Amino acid sequence: MSDQDEKAGGTTGENRLRKELPDEVRAEATPTTDDTTLPDTAGEKTRSEITGRQRLVDGLWPPRITRAQLIVALLLFGLGFGLAVQVASNSDGDSALRGARQEDLVRILDELDDRTQRLEDEKQGLENQRDELENSSNQAEEARRQTIEKERQLGVLAGTVAAQGPGITMTIDDTKGTVEADMLLDAIQELRAAGAEAIQVNGVRVVASTYLTDSGQSVSVDGNKINAPYRFKVIGKSQDLEPALNIPGGVVQTLEKEQATVTVERSDKIVVDALRAVKRPDYARSSSQ
Repeated sequence: MSDQDEKAGGTTGENRLRKELPDEVRAEATPTTDDTTLPDTAGEKTRSEITGRQRLVDGLWPPRITRAQLIVALLLFGLGFGLAVQVASNSDGDSALRGARQEDLVRILDELDDRTQRLEDEKQGLENQRDELENSSNQAEEARRQTIEKERQLGVLAGTVAAQGPGITMTIDDTKGTVEADMLLDAIQELRAAGAEAIQVNGVRVVASTYLTDSGQSVSVDGNKINAPYRFKVIGKSQDLEPALNIPGGVVQTLEKEQATVTVERSDKIVVDALRAVKRPDYARSSSQ
């Protein structure tokens, strides 16, 4: 056999062998790309994460304070300071009440209850007036009647009309001449706080503008000189007026320390008939049209 026949036979055998091999074997034998040519994705990913963290740290520190954040911080500081001051003031008020005597606390509670009751009665009266105006068949006549009644009530407070009702009579006998104007003024203030609606002292009507001054061995009320014994006629709830004068350290005890004699009597009918002239104000005018 010649060399050409051998080569032809070898080529034919090789071709036959390649046809018999499966495609998978040939695919595995196919050279792949070298590992060194693959991109280092893990390394790039790690470097990317490190860069992101570093950027986050750089963004948070050092802190950058904007103008809006500064304004909000100042407002919050002011609010906290105000709350602290309020809490401190409330604590001072509570401390003052803790140091008060039991009798004083009872008197304060009684006065608060009385004032609350008076406000409730006034509220109820106004509601009744409103209902009467709404339900009255002759609203104009009802309004006129209520106006007259209101005028009388204001006249009692202003001292321009006489008044009568339950109350007390307090007599202060000052034989030593030690009672001064400020002591009588304290008595008037205590009576007003206890709910007195009309007060008369030795024939002089006491109103909102009343003032007292010392005048030698006596006292002047609104420029009218009065002498002892000082006689107070007071219209109001006697169950509130008398205890207000007799509280420990109150009006009665103060006057008795000055060697004055104080007598308080309750009555179902007290007449306050001293009148004040109606005075036109020099500057104040009604704002209603």
